[in-house]
Amino acid sequence: MENKIFAKELERRTKMFAIKILKLSGKLPGTIEGKVVRNQISKSGTSIGANYRESNRSRSKADFVSRIKIAESEASETVYWLEIIQELCWGEEACIQEMLKESNELLAIFTSISKTLKS
Repeated sequence: MENKIFAKELERRTKMFAIKILKLSGKLPGTIEGKVVRNQISKSGTSIGANYRESNRSRSKADFVSRIKIAESEASETVYWLEIIQELCWGEEACIQEMLKESNELLAIFTSISKTLKS
């Protein structure tokens, strides 16, 4: 796949993931604990795509690398919060599984990009 096509597809994919995260976070309990998790997963889950999009518009290789590393970190954090939600049974299991699969795939993609940049 051509780099520009891959980049646009990954931008679309991360945006769709952010939308799913926001929909999930809106269904979390209104307790103090639920609000904490809602805030954390909303930030990390939407930050993945925002940072990736910014990386594609970076002004330097260093800026690109920095944004990719942030996207990788945010994807890892999102996996963590999804695991917390799953353990607390705060969502439909099939939905959580699908989102965990996607967040782990995004994490793998950004980890791979990050490793490629080190070479």
